[in-house]
Amino acid sequence: MVPHLVTALTGPLLDLEKRMLDKTTEIERWFRMAWNDHAPPFYSSVDVRNAGFKLAPVDTNLFPGGFNNLSPDMLPLAIQAAMSAIEKICPEARSMVLVPERHTRNTFYLSNVARLAAILKQTGLDIRLGSVSDEITEPTRFDLPDGQSIVLEPLKRYGNRVGVDGLQPCAVLLNNDLSAGVPAILENIKDQIVLPPLHAGWATRRKSIHFAEYDKVVDSFCAMLGIDPWLINPYFTQRSQLNFHERVGEDALAEAVSEVLAKTRAKYAEYGITEQPYVVVKADAGTYGMGIMTVKDPEEVLALNRKQRNKMSVIKEGLQVSDVIIQEGVHTFESIDDAVAEPVVYMIDRYVVGGFYRVHTGRGRDENLNSPGMHFVPLAFETPCNTPDCSDRPDAAVNRFYAYGVIGRLAALAASQELDATIPVEKAA
Repeated sequence: MVPHLVTALTGPLLDLEKRMLDKTTEIERWFRMAWNDHAPPFYSSVDVRNAGFKLAPVDTNLFPGGFNNLSPDMLPLAIQAAMSAIEKICPEARSMVLVPERHTRNTFYLSNVARLAAILKQTGLDIRLGSVSDEITEPTRFDLPDGQSIVLEPLKRYGNRVGVDGLQPCAVLLNNDLSAGVPAILENIKDQIVLPPLHAGWATRRKSIHFAEYDKVVDSFCAMLGIDPWLINPYFTQRSQLNFHERVGEDALAEAVSEVLAKTRAKYAEYGITEQPYVVVKADAGTYGMGIMTVKDPEEVLALNRKQRNKMSVIKEGLQVSDVIIQEGVHTFESIDDAVAEPVVYMIDRYVVGGFYRVHTGRGRDENLNSPGMHFVPLAFETPCNTPDCSDRPDAAVNRFYAYGVIGRLAALAASQELDATIPVEKAA
């Protein structure tokens, strides 16, 4: 079933979607040529916001942790995409070790691990789960809410390789975003493929670098499509060496907020948009919806109370925030059952394999939905989202999902370029 979706539609988005439908051949050719020059990430997920007048990504995750939210109808697509990815990486592979996050008490996340392992098994791989958690010292079974169970085993080092008891596979797949840094056991691995590469983890990755690459991708794409890049790209800037506890860098942050708001107001005026512009200030590294605040006036940054400063100071794994990205806020004018919603697009290799709506009954259309209280509604594409129906309305579900898929693929391409541009020197040599 396609979820009942309500979108406040206005001119520019319908025009954008119609332009995409009119140029599907050119779009698919453009992507095919672009992927000739860049290897796609093994997998990725992209948070998309649909403002009715703008459709843009606001985050790209290279260690997606919500495969259990995908519609079961989309599993054949995911298996086919995973098979394609594995054939390129290690075509003779018989097995793979999947390394999950350290936390073992989050059964919702472990359900994601189970779904991901099931997808990979269907490609013909024997999948074992190797944990870097100190709590896992022997094979340990975890029962899941749906009645399934998984077994985590301690990840072990074998010279320049890693594996689990009795298995040293040619490839290791990380579903651990390395927010706390690269575990020693994963450093200096040789003669073994690690996916995604270690520099894709939040220990080194920066959102500002990703969106700088997205700028380049979008400029090329929009020149081909003949549209204003702003319609699919949020403005952003970055500030470093902040200390929210000590109020260090507040003036520089307020100046950055003012800069992005001014550029956004100018675009709103150009398109006759009456909504109030806002920016989202968030940690330049990390995920889980931590270290994020919405700002509509630069003065708000200078007037943060202690609770707000504490919230902005720390992200996942208790890491301190000193670098932030200041990003144009993109409203979400989509809702499901009167709750604000935003689509999340999932990809394996260069293929869109599904997605879901992140839904929050307690948040507004200009707020972060990745927070406690959210729930998920699977996107069940009636047909693969790379096959739009050009005879139907631009905003028909299949065509809306096609537009989501285009944005997701642009973000994945930007991630690919980002990873190419940030290869550690010793590896590049």
